[in-house]
Amino acid sequence: MVNTKISLCGVEIKNPIIPASGTFGFGYEFAEIYDINVLGSLSFKGTTLEPRFGNPTPRIAECSEGLLNAVGLQNPGVDKVLSEELPKLKACFTDPVMANVSGFSLDDYRETVQKLDAEDQIGWFEINVSCPNVHGGGMSFGTDPKAAASVTAEVRKVTKKPVIMKLTPNVTDIVSIAKACEEAGADGISLINTLLGMRIDLKTKKPILANKMGGFSGPAIMPVALRMIYQVYDAVKIPIVGMGGVSTAEDVIEMMLAGATAVEVGAANLRDPFASKKIAEDLPRAMEKYGITDLKSIIGGAH
Repeated sequence: MVNTKISLCGVEIKNPIIPASGTFGFGYEFAEIYDINVLGSLSFKGTTLEPRFGNPTPRIAECSEGLLNAVGLQNPGVDKVLSEELPKLKACFTDPVMANVSGFSLDDYRETVQKLDAEDQIGWFEINVSCPNVHGGGMSFGTDPKAAASVTAEVRKVTKKPVIMKLTPNVTDIVSIAKACEEAGADGISLINTLLGMRIDLKTKKPILANKMGGFSGPAIMPVALRMIYQVYDAVKIPIVGMGGVSTAEDVIEMMLAGATAVEVGAANLRDPFASKKIAEDLPRAMEKYGITDLKSIIGGAH
């Protein structure tokens, strides 16, 4: 028997597989097609203080080995998430979940976390300072160590639950930003969000996305994610949630060897709604193949 349990910021979960925010709705949608309790946890759809319609369409563009999205944080706002979405999730998933929070100001982040904090199913806050698809917020906080630290400190004031800062790869020095978040009180780091990219329609000779640029995700970005996880693991003492191009159980093991404690699955869910389930169920086989009896023992093993 192999042990797939891990502890993320002091919260134990049955396995490290977590569907990534923005690729799994609020979870209950997927519960209609399989028992999502096979998953370690899930990071629900990015939530903002006010409702957001998101960006104009088209919002999705296909690429080889991945896709571009510019959804723009479409969500019903924190009040409706609390009153309508999370009760549906609680009815079909019994374990702690991640609340993914975005904002356009320090007040936005603080107030949204403050409202969500009373929800007992929320085990961690994943604070998104890395969305490349919105203007005036998101990634603008995550590209500067001081700005990322200020969001971390503001959120830290209003919750005792673990705060995990989700960082952008669209920077030249990911380590300094991760360290700044740790020093400001972060309990963990999520790496990586999407890379900024674009595609052009050869017939119209215009960008395909209405937003012109969007977040590039999928298997092609995994080497970038691995590199950043590896670098940050050497620089901080807090756990890392790895993501970026994960589509197999072997990918999960590779990310954990680089330094991830838990692993999120993103674009793969959009290609195959059963992707996270398949990865979670295949993980024991992959562990046995590579002689791993306890998953916790391999975290950072490539260093």
